[in-house]
Amino acid sequence: MAKRIYGIFDDEEILMKAIPVLRSQGVVCREVQSPFPIHGIDPIIGTPRTRLSITSFMYGILGTSLALLMVWYMMIYDWPINIGGKPNFMLYLNLPAFIPVTFEMTVFCAAHGMAITFLFRSKLLPGVTAPIPHPRVTDDKLVLHVDVNDETKMDQTVNSIKNAGATEVLLKSMQFS
Repeated sequence: MAKRIYGIFDDEEILMKAIPVLRSQGVVCREVQSPFPIHGIDPIIGTPRTRLSITSFMYGILGTSLALLMVWYMMIYDWPINIGGKPNFMLYLNLPAFIPVTFEMTVFCAAHGMAITFLFRSKLLPGVTAPIPHPRVTDDKLVLHVDVNDETKMDQTVNSIKNAGATEVLLKSMQFS
């Protein structure tokens, strides 16, 4: 059984300086919880680059395809109306008039797809409560998650976190793979 140690920090600069020091001592820093974004912490903690931009592009392509299909069906196939003398028998001849609709549908699908993907990926579904190690993590505290597999290094790791600038250290037993 492993233990998770939570190092509670008051300042993001102290936290950002503490992580490389802890990693040089062999401490594995898993995650950081913060009430605000900390720019530049991802490479310091070793978080891999996210693939959400790829999914956003895919949702945008889906939105563009749906918009063009919708416009073709409504304006060309189902009910062709001659508006302003424009030819109504081919989509590519009317395409400049359909650009605003296509753009809006692309943004709509990308934004909603990304929001839904983020909620599912983060497991923020209705009725699910997130584990909060410290009640003030949503207010002004920063929490560093550290997993320790070896019980003999527990005290050394706690002391290292305290010496790195943590104001408080919490321990929790847990099962993880």
